Amino acid sequence: DLEEEIYMLQPEGFEVKGKENLVCRLNKSLYGLKRTPRCWYKRFDSFIVSLGYNRLNVDPCAYFKRFGEKDFIVLLL
Repeated sequence: DLEEEIYMLQPEGFEVKGKENLVCRLNKSLYGLKRTPRCWYKRFDSFIVSLGYNRLNVDPCAYFKRFGEKDFIVLLL
């Protein structure tokens, strides 16, 4: 999901006749946008944290979850 309003030209081949100069407002992030990786990471992060994983302080793309004293899972993104 996008946090700000982003507009784009109508995709080639999908223009509406008589409305070629109008733009589209995006509801979701599209592949190829500069913000796409950030939006994807924020969504992934909130999902993984909701499953009980903790983010490592030294690397925001590394997560861990403990099961008892000796067992744990390390998830590297």
